[in-house]
Amino acid sequence: MKLKEVLKDIEILDSKGNLEIEVTNITSDSRNIEAYGLFVAIIGYVLDGTKFIPDAIKNGATAIMVDETVDISTLDIPENVCIVKVENIRHNLAIASCNLYNYPSKELKLIGVTGTKGKTTSTYMIKSILQQQGLKVGLIGSIAIYINDEKQEEMDRTSAESYKLQKVLRSMVEQNVDVVVLEVSSQAMKLERVTGCEFDAVLFTNLSEDHISPNEHKDMEDYFNAKLSLAKMAPIVVYNPDNEYTARIPKLLSEKTLISFGMKNKADFMGKDLILSNSGVDFTLARNNTTLPIHISIPGEYMVYNALGAIAMASMFNVTDAQIQNGLKDVRVFGRSELVPNKLGLTILIDYAHTPASLESILETVKPYTKGRVICTWGVGGDRDSKKRPIMGEISGRLADFTVLMSDQVRTEDPLQILKDIEKGIIPTGKPYKIVVDRTEGIKYAISIAQKGDIIVIPGLGHD
Repeated sequence: MKLKEVLKDIEILDSKGNLEIEVTNITSDSRNIEAYGLFVAIIGYVLDGTKFIPDAIKNGATAIMVDETVDISTLDIPENVCIVKVENIRHNLAIASCNLYNYPSKELKLIGVTGTKGKTTSTYMIKSILQQQGLKVGLIGSIAIYINDEKQEEMDRTSAESYKLQKVLRSMVEQNVDVVVLEVSSQAMKLERVTGCEFDAVLFTNLSEDHISPNEHKDMEDYFNAKLSLAKMAPIVVYNPDNEYTARIPKLLSEKTLISFGMKNKADFMGKDLILSNSGVDFTLARNNTTLPIHISIPGEYMVYNALGAIAMASMFNVTDAQIQNGLKDVRVFGRSELVPNKLGLTILIDYAHTPASLESILETVKPYTKGRVICTWGVGGDRDSKKRPIMGEISGRLADFTVLMSDQVRTEDPLQILKDIEKGIIPTGKPYKIVVDRTEGIKYAISIAQKGDIIVIPGLGHD
């Protein structure tokens, strides 16, 4: 495709070179550029993409895109390379990617899933139910990319960059995928990674405190509005009226087709009569004046919310009762309330819980069914919301019998200081705890003190 066609609907502020050159690929990572590539030089929080323009050209780039702050006359660009200057470079990266791959989301059904908790599990549940109906389902999430049960590749972030996303969607169209379920983070919305996608429906699971920091969201309203902006992109929105934030959706998006799910407030899809255990949940689904028994093989009351949202979304595809039941009974999600097989006879559970609400949920789930002690072994990431650290420390101290504090993704912070921040919340509870800064040693210590009947809960990194 010619560069001028890739730049369709993009206002060019300035340019130098031939817009008729061919472009076959697009990226903002100079290491991944290929011959006839368009390199988009983003000036980010940490890295200045313009510094990598020479590397991109060396690796095959024949076109460069820079933002409005760059004076292209100061750049040493070969005559055979075209450079363009645009405003809102992340937005235009997404539009250029859609153009290059010919808007693949228009050729299949696209479901977006967002929220603080339950995104990943909900996507797997939706996928599993729709597969029961015989649909070919793609999943693009924080763990991996799938087509049905075949893993295409592993992922290292919640939402792929826009150029990666459009390339994957085009590949799924070519492989005759019927429906794609896409996990979408608030950062993806803020950084315009899904701009240009045509969503058929969006599931907004819930909202609780997370991602409040200088480089993420300034406050909860900013965080909520980032999530809400995804719901605004679809004609159909599935939401949870039991959550204080998502309960606002009917007033804010009254023009949409709204479908609700929950357990407390009246909803289109309701969960009742829960029976909880360490091996899963049984509940009754109530909708349209009918009931249906459901079993989920993942423990936790909050898994019922995930299942209800997935059922509400899948029901738009006319799935049968049996397909709903079979899709949920054996669903597994890596790192989400996942029991770890081991030869020691110990109960070890890993989970992705990394917020106060999710940590409280997982500990409240396992505590009633644990004969011995709950040993909570965890830490939190650095360069993120530090205010939640003592709050989570208090939760662990209050609900766990013993806490082992260890490093998580410390990034640029002092790992011991992170754990000291958490410790401030544990101390007032009077519960025993130990700080072991090294993560491997921390897990070893938890295993060394555990006895049969205890459960070691390792929240935080989940599948990582």
